[in-house]
Amino acid sequence: MYHKLRYTERFERQYAALPVQVRAKVDKQIEFLVEDFRHPSLRSKKYDEVRDIWQARVDRKYRFYFQFQGDTYLLLAVIPHPR
Repeated sequence: MYHKLRYTERFERQYAALPVQVRAKVDKQIEFLVEDFRHPSLRSKKYDEVRDIWQARVDRKYRFYFQFQGDTYLLLAVIPHPR
């Protein structure tokens, strides 16, 4: 079971630059991630098979990226969805 969180410096910089409302959404989605990475609102999916990177939804405009490392989620980035 994955219960721990680690954040890359990149994630922390990107998170700090987000509008307050978006940060609140990120926080909520990370709570769902800790509970169950398959939570429906996350819409988690494999983003990069080779590097084992996953993508999850914050809202229609933002996504965050993570990896599984042992019993820890490593949060890599949070960026606008590239559409």
